[in-house]
Amino acid sequence: MTTPAPQLDRVFFALSDATRRDLLRRLERGPATISALSARFPVTLAAISKHLAVLADAGLVHIARSRQDRRVRTCTLTTDGLDDARRWVERNRAAWNRRLDALERVLNRRAASGSRR
Repeated sequence: MTTPAPQLDRVFFALSDATRRDLLRRLERGPATISALSARFPVTLAAISKHLAVLADAGLVHIARSRQDRRVRTCTLTTDGLDDARRWVERNRAAWNRRLDALERVLNRRAASGSRR
């Protein structure tokens, strides 16, 4: 399955910010409320909510409202966006490895033939 470029753009954009990467690292330990997450950062609750919305849009975080108190929102790490990005990186890594292997063969042939060009 090919991932549409806009989705990959959202994933890489989400990962480009240090605060969002820190939020993901925290969520690796388990679900947390937005309030609990925001207590760890020197920014407002609204700013953390915006960061989490970017992560959710990229498929990296799931935000659910509590059944008991509909105002409490709990965030959970998801791997959907990361899986897409990993596949994209692996495909491109393979292509670059093929190109570098071809360059190495050319350089080795030139070295073996004594060519300096």
